[in-house]
Amino acid sequence: MNKAIIVIVILIIGVATAYFMTKNSQDVKQLPIIQPKDIKKEMVDPSLLEKGIGHRIGEFNLINQDGENITLADVKGKVFVAEYFFTTCMTICPKMTEQMTRVQAAFRNNENVKMLSFTVNPDYDDVDILKEYSEKYNALAGQWHFLTGTKEELYGLARKSFFVLKPAEAANLGDAGSDFIHTNNFVLVDRQLRIRGYYDGTSPDEVSELIADIQLLLKEA
Repeated sequence: MNKAIIVIVILIIGVATAYFMTKNSQDVKQLPIIQPKDIKKEMVDPSLLEKGIGHRIGEFNLINQDGENITLADVKGKVFVAEYFFTTCMTICPKMTEQMTRVQAAFRNNENVKMLSFTVNPDYDDVDILKEYSEKYNALAGQWHFLTGTKEELYGLARKSFFVLKPAEAANLGDAGSDFIHTNNFVLVDRQLRIRGYYDGTSPDEVSELIADIQLLLKEA
């Protein structure tokens, strides 16, 4: 009789332990791996519209505010946040840049976290302009890169990798006077160069969520 009671107690303990372990596992937020097929069609290059698996950020070679060449190799194996902006923007860009300073503050000097701000107006935003802008927001050298290059490469990267530019209507060419309109999204990318989230870069609440999600990705293998 005593043996039967012991067996029942052990079974109860085992079931309870399994339940709480499963519950705790479910309570941990799981970030999605976002594919081109998951995104609004207007944001995606036509060649990628049906891609539902295996998307990674593509190669690039751009110049930062210090005149340094920055490539995909500089962020590979890191968690990073990307955005598109331009220095003369007087609407959403200042708000986005202010919010990006919060990301920098949360991970200040953390070598595993980078921020990339790509200009949509490289005809104006040269190295000197980006340097002045980066100093205005106290960007940390080596951690927060403001990037310029050819319009072809910048726009191609936005349409084929990050999905943050949409073609402008002919009558509404956007703030930069370009043929594209940039969104207010911050893009979260993991160590394996996969997109894990989009966040409204003008929203303090969503940027707080972004900061928390970066912490989650830093814990991933």
